[in-house]
Amino acid sequence: MFTGIIEEVGRIHAVQARDGGRRLTIAASFADALSVDESVSINGACQTVVRADADTFDVVSIEETLRKTTFGALEAGDAVNLERALQPGDRLDGHFVQGHVDGTGTVVDVTREGTDWLYTVEYPADKAAYLIPVGSVALDGISLTVARLTNETLTVAIIPHTYAHTTVAEWAAGTPVNIEFDMVGKYVVRALQTDRDRPDATALAQQWLDASA
Repeated sequence: MFTGIIEEVGRIHAVQARDGGRRLTIAASFADALSVDESVSINGACQTVVRADADTFDVVSIEETLRKTTFGALEAGDAVNLERALQPGDRLDGHFVQGHVDGTGTVVDVTREGTDWLYTVEYPADKAAYLIPVGSVALDGISLTVARLTNETLTVAIIPHTYAHTTVAEWAAGTPVNIEFDMVGKYVVRALQTDRDRPDATALAQQWLDASA
């Protein structure tokens, strides 16, 4: 579990093809504090550390990860947002982020305002139910608030601190980004869906109301 508050920007040190997946070596200041089997969010995707030394650590991205994220395009020298896993008792400064990327979107517009930047991202149309105005979304692992919303795009406002301490400054029109929709929203949508194998949520709610009357 993560918060979407980026700890630092690391760099891809090396990329090695591996049986359909990819082994990534990443340079980070906290590499020496990592141990094998720890989880690290890399551009919003939860990955497991398989090796670590004083300056770098390795993860292996499998085919499923490559299908759902931008990891297939990462190259040596690329900057990536990094966050170590949330510990019990830590402050939750962003929102609950699982590191389970739902898919990718594409930056379609960048507008500079007086004190911030507006980034508009096109997202998969079938995920629209998971978004609400001023709701939470994670883009490349960054916890952000939806400032504007249409059926095809979402817009987030980036403050100067986020601009300076994440990879956002490198985003431009055409840049692909990993998207994780709010976990609570996904559970709510799932619970309200009905089919032959699931009870009608509206009927259940009425039953609960009747029982408590």
